[in-house]
Amino acid sequence: MKILFWGTPNFATPALRAMIGEGYDVVAVVTQPDRPQGRSRSELLAPPVKLVALEEGIPVLQPEKPRGEEFMAELRTFGADLSVVVAYGHILVRDVIDLPPMGTWNIHASLLPRWRGAAPIQASILAGDEETGVTIMRMVPRLDAGPILLQAPTPIAPDETGGELTERLAELGALGIIEALTLHSLGAGVTEIPQDDARVTYAPKLSRDAARLDFHRSAVEVSRAVRAYDPRPGAWSTLRGADAKLFGAVPMGDARGEPGQVVNVDEHGALIACSTGGVRIGYIQPAGKRRMAALDLAQGRGLAVGDVLGS
Repeated sequence: MKILFWGTPNFATPALRAMIGEGYDVVAVVTQPDRPQGRSRSELLAPPVKLVALEEGIPVLQPEKPRGEEFMAELRTFGADLSVVVAYGHILVRDVIDLPPMGTWNIHASLLPRWRGAAPIQASILAGDEETGVTIMRMVPRLDAGPILLQAPTPIAPDETGGELTERLAELGALGIIEALTLHSLGAGVTEIPQDDARVTYAPKLSRDAARLDFHRSAVEVSRAVRAYDPRPGAWSTLRGADAKLFGAVPMGDARGEPGQVVNVDEHGALIACSTGGVRIGYIQPAGKRRMAALDLAQGRGLAVGDVLGS
């Protein structure tokens, strides 16, 4: 079986490595173009998937937009039987999806139809879901709406961050795609189950505005936001008029103060009042500085009891 792999970030590399390791013939990789990085924007950064492909001697395609007759003609030269897509970063048109005889399969980081969209991992933590997982689905020209081929659930730990859950789901997705490919190779096939549109929820793209903390919400909700956006884009507020990112949140039962007010600082972190209860913040990263323990920031006089975040 010849496979055309589509993916860009670190989340996609375990699936690519797994297919290569299991002996599947990955004939080419399609990924995003190299992007400028750093303050000067003078150095180009290659996507993680590209680096894996180059290590393995696999041809790499990096179109700005994956469409057009010239691009389609190039895809046809590889004679792929199946496309596998993992966090590629572009919506694929029908001609691309339907090009391989077996169509296009996708690894999605939720238990569809819950959390279609760009940021399902963060959405599951924000919503307080106790369980998530990965879905292997057949792609159609609608956002994450294709029939389900295989699902693998996993619990969400009460203190798990978005970054930690992303790493786990990347590995789970790699196992899932290998299982689906193995079932197909053995002739057992995979049953395609249509999604129940009545149960659909959507996860919007991550944005800086969405990651701004609102201490007028409950301590549980604030702590979920801190976990969900750790490490990127980082849940943030303002501290003494400057932006600051917050990490390591734990909801606490009682904190008497106005929402956003620092009630206490000790070796366990900074206790900040919310609309109900308070949230203990372990680490704070002021703009332009490194992440540091809240107590260290307080000892350096960058934080004090009585400060009000977000004011």
